[in-house]
Amino acid sequence: MGSNSGEQSLKKRIRSGRLTREDVARRLAELAFGRANDCVRLVLEEDAALDKLDLSMLSEVKRSEKGAVEVRLVDRLRALEQLAVLAESGGEDLESFLKALRGEAE
Repeated sequence: MGSNSGEQSLKKRIRSGRLTREDVARRLAELAFGRANDCVRLVLEEDAALDKLDLSMLSEVKRSEKGAVEVRLVDRLRALEQLAVLAESGGEDLESFLKALRGEAE
């Protein structure tokens, strides 16, 4: 059981509306503390294997008419702030959010 099977399991929970507080906290932590190496590799290497790159930190890529490349990454500070809110709220705000995702009434 590698991280790929864990990722597949997370995708199934998202699709079924059974996302947990731990899933959200884990994902926020990954965004807050993740590495952007593969995002840089994407723009610097000519033949980067897209299916092998972890681009979860990537928010946007732009290439100008002159060939300049602009890469925007996920806002780490915002991810940290959301992680702190999640930790402080004891999950109450998150539970409301998850219920809304599932289409459940308050």
